Amino acid sequence: MTIKSLPGSSGYLDSFPERRMSYFSNSYVLGLTVIAGIGGFLFGYDTGVISGALLYIKDEFEVVNQSSFLQETIVSMALVGAIIGAASGGWINDAYGRKKATLLADVVFTTGAIVMAVAPDPYVLILGRLLIGLGVGIASVTAPIYIAEASPSEVRGGLVSTNVLMITGGQFLSYLVNLAFTEVRGTWRWMLGVSAVPAVIQFFLMLCLPESPRWLFRKNEKAKAIAVLSKIYDIARLEDEVDHLSAALEEERQRKRTVRYLDVFKTKEIRLAFLAGAGLQAFQQFTGINTVMYYSPTIVQMAGFNSNQLALLLSLIVAAMNAAGTIVGIYLIDHVGRKNLALSSLSGVIASLVILAGAFFAKTSGSSNGIYGWLAVIGLALYIAFFSPGMGPVPWTVNSEIYPEQYRGICGGMSATVNWISNLIVTQTFLTMAEAIGTGATFLILAGIAVLTVVFVIMFVPETKGLTFVEVEQIWKERAWGSGYNTESLLEQGNES
Repeated sequence: MTIKSLPGSSGYLDSFPERRMSYFSNSYVLGLTVIAGIGGFLFGYDTGVISGALLYIKDEFEVVNQSSFLQETIVSMALVGAIIGAASGGWINDAYGRKKATLLADVVFTTGAIVMAVAPDPYVLILGRLLIGLGVGIASVTAPIYIAEASPSEVRGGLVSTNVLMITGGQFLSYLVNLAFTEVRGTWRWMLGVSAVPAVIQFFLMLCLPESPRWLFRKNEKAKAIAVLSKIYDIARLEDEVDHLSAALEEERQRKRTVRYLDVFKTKEIRLAFLAGAGLQAFQQFTGINTVMYYSPTIVQMAGFNSNQLALLLSLIVAAMNAAGTIVGIYLIDHVGRKNLALSSLSGVIASLVILAGAFFAKTSGSSNGIYGWLAVIGLALYIAFFSPGMGPVPWTVNSEIYPEQYRGICGGMSATVNWISNLIVTQTFLTMAEAIGTGATFLILAGIAVLTVVFVIMFVPETKGLTFVEVEQIWKERAWGSGYNTESLLEQGNES
């Protein structure tokens, strides 16, 4: 079977255009994507809700109000848990499957939400944040892989990006919840505690969903895998997909060896893939996205809007733009391509961060002109408008598709761990840096990192739009060993698309 004849490849779909699928053409795949994406929703809700809850936690616990370090710890302890969850999530996914990993994440997340809601002091609250993080970390690995492995290649980018839409939707809803509970007794406890609801909903919905068909094939449960695939493809393409998966499984068996973490760094093509995937995840955080989402109410207050409710309302607008931008990204990622979308996104991010830096420099210079506060809010909104369609979904989409079958779980887990570690570093240091060198200088540093990200994407990230998993694997073999590895250069094919 040649590359061009692989089911889902551009050549195959050109030969059989009637077998091409669109984003909305299969309600089963779309439903599976949305249910799996509740894990992304939990991720987003926690990211957003803590920013508003922190305003009221400081009001209840004076020790938190007096310590920037304790505030950062409350926010970032969830990231510590997410690092552990993501690091172990890859192994859990490969050993027990995507479905069981999701169920485990829901149980842990629900437990953490309950602990936070009843926390008598900041230290029990921090424990609840750790448990929440464990659940989110496992889910952050599992959802993109589960969706990607059930997706037709021609719409894989859009479907995996739907998980990112769930993240941004969770952030948006969290700000609505924050506003709804501003006048309720036990404000922040309700904000944090209700996050258990979507986790419980996902748990019971996941019981009705199947395991990933590709994981089932790897575990020799071919009949179950075919039953799942039959709900995704029509009979003609189903036969081709099954033949392709069977051939891929046989090839894997012939070269089968124990999958080890060390192999990721020892095997050249996997090392290159991991460099691109993990690099994208790191730069996604170091360009400041979760700093903006975690601390947007605080940033708005720094800009001169001192009311908690007004800060939350303005942050709600930022979150709404984040969700709307992701919807645009779902369309663009399978039309413009991953690489072009990331580069366009980064251009706007750089400009927005410069605007933010300028607004805060002007404010700290002693100017009392209220226009600089509004300029900071506009900078925040523009940042989200440019970031959300591109650098929001692209790293997660690319990481769900660039690794070989047998390494997808552990590499996905490792790259997600890089994301969470980077998130932790940025979140734990943002307020401290803003106090030490000024908010304007902090945003200027983030702009400089965004420039470096542009260089990284140009040099190390290939275009994977519309390629099958086998074609993507071939890209890394060509990059590792030269285009002579195969008569047809898929690197050129990907870049042309």
